Amino acid sequence: MSMLNRFRAWLVREGNAYAFVSPYAILFVIFIVIPVVAAALLSLTYFDTIQFPRFVGLRNYITLLTQDDIFMKYVLPNTIEFAVIVGPGGYALAFLLAWMLAQLPRLPRTVLALILYSPSMTSAVTMAVVWQTLFSGDQNGYLNSFLLSLGIIQEPIQWLQSPQFLMPIMIIVTLWSSMGVGFLAMLAGILEINPELYEAAAIDGISSRWQEIFYITIPSMKPQMLFGAVMSIVGTFQAGSIGVALSGSNPTPRYAGQLIVNHIEDYGFLRYEMGYAAAVSVVLLLMVLFFTRLANRLFRTEEG
Repeated sequence: MSMLNRFRAWLVREGNAYAFVSPYAILFVIFIVIPVVAAALLSLTYFDTIQFPRFVGLRNYITLLTQDDIFMKYVLPNTIEFAVIVGPGGYALAFLLAWMLAQLPRLPRTVLALILYSPSMTSAVTMAVVWQTLFSGDQNGYLNSFLLSLGIIQEPIQWLQSPQFLMPIMIIVTLWSSMGVGFLAMLAGILEINPELYEAAAIDGISSRWQEIFYITIPSMKPQMLFGAVMSIVGTFQAGSIGVALSGSNPTPRYAGQLIVNHIEDYGFLRYEMGYAAAVSVVLLLMVLFFTRLANRLFRTEEG
């Protein structure tokens, strides 16, 4: 068979599959591959958005790790603290709520799932308006008004301008809005588990709900658990606008709520040091990639 005939046979056999995949592949290359490569190349330059980028090698990375005191003292520790609490915390909360909803009849389960999912569809600015009313720094703020009425405090507290309280409030607000598509995927995964598995496990001696969760539920929905973990990791490291929206400033007061995304916005869109901002974004990408690979090792299936 000639090369042309082989190509035609391959095209007939595989052409439809590649035709269906091609729209996604094209969009993936345009919106993911090209921006990532561009950011990596731009991180090796000095670029102020006016002059043509000037190649500086690894200078941006060296400056970031050795001379950027704001990044090393505030941004990186804040990001790690935020990610360690919100990532696993939001992930565990999503699984727990999904498991609890799965025990309910269909109608209340659907209504409650919609209620829990709805905060994740709102923007950070919208969420900030709601929570700013609660944590307002004057006596009209709900929390200050409540504490003043009980005599716990003598004067209003500036919750959103205080370095002591800003990060905990950011964590609370982010957890409140963390029931996104990962939560829905976990709920779907739990509902798809064959009930006969639980019946067989009961015959084998599993009697408590916790044993069912660890020996039946989680092993049976590893793909959904992996998807939820990846979404939680990406969402956690992408967070940053909530601190700025709550405090009303970038940088946040005394950098108390400054995350790596805020650092990128600060240098990229306020100082117009695009090369340096690109270097910070590459560091963020590597952090997300590391934790995503870790989640993949924890929840990958034997087939994968």
